[in-house]
Amino acid sequence: MTGIASVSPTQLTTRRKQLQRARRAKFFQAAFRSFVGVGIAGGLIWVITLPEWVIQDGQQVVIEGNQFLSSQSIRSMLALSYPKSLLRVQPQAIAQQLEKQAPIFEATVTRKLAPPGLMIQVTERQPVAIALAGSQNSQTANETDAPGFLDEQGVWMPQSSYTSVQKTFTMPTLTVIGMKPQDRVYWSELYQAVSRSPVKIFEIDWQNPANLVLKTELGKVHFGPYDAQFPEQLSALDRMRELPTHVQPGQIAYIDLKNPETPSIQMIEVNNTPP
Repeated sequence: MTGIASVSPTQLTTRRKQLQRARRAKFFQAAFRSFVGVGIAGGLIWVITLPEWVIQDGQQVVIEGNQFLSSQSIRSMLALSYPKSLLRVQPQAIAQQLEKQAPIFEATVTRKLAPPGLMIQVTERQPVAIALAGSQNSQTANETDAPGFLDEQGVWMPQSSYTSVQKTFTMPTLTVIGMKPQDRVYWSELYQAVSRSPVKIFEIDWQNPANLVLKTELGKVHFGPYDAQFPEQLSALDRMRELPTHVQPGQIAYIDLKNPETPSIQMIEVNNTPP
């Protein structure tokens, strides 16, 4: 049988002291790391709260990406009071706040430490049509009769949003009348079809769901209810572009394209009875 080596009391004492020293060393290392971490965090807070790391006014908020809205009008949308410590600024909350504003589609907010300030990158909603008389998509009662704008997705924007636009903003040439909230699901595809039409379209009258009426360079056109045959109806309208060479535009009441295979023209009745 193999014998068990004996350990002297002196050796045991030495080992205990070594373990104690190792434990003390680990304790002091952990304490030092904690002290350094707290010091760095405290120093960072102290530095950021210095006057040099405070936003004193809106001029320290830089706006980029805006084409239509002025930088000042975007700054006015921010719920910031000055002076404002950078530590207390919440970039994500500011971005969400801006995106709730109708003209802003997307916003990204970042802090700048040197020099101190905020950088806001925005993507605006581009108005593609003037919306009149109940054509907005807002559910709030005080906006039901307000004129505004529509973007490509059918989002309604009040005209007041563009009171401080840049010189690059051009008023849309297309007008939409009577588009209701439930029509929004069709707007994007309808707008794309209208914008690609070789025949110029100036107005979309959606007041009567049973008869979509377009004002075009050929005159008024009745399409019936908006449905999947709308692109075919526009193609039929394109084939009628030579109509003004055969019929005086002033004699046409409207073009009927409810059935694109058999388009018809409603003429203005002229009373030839002498007075």
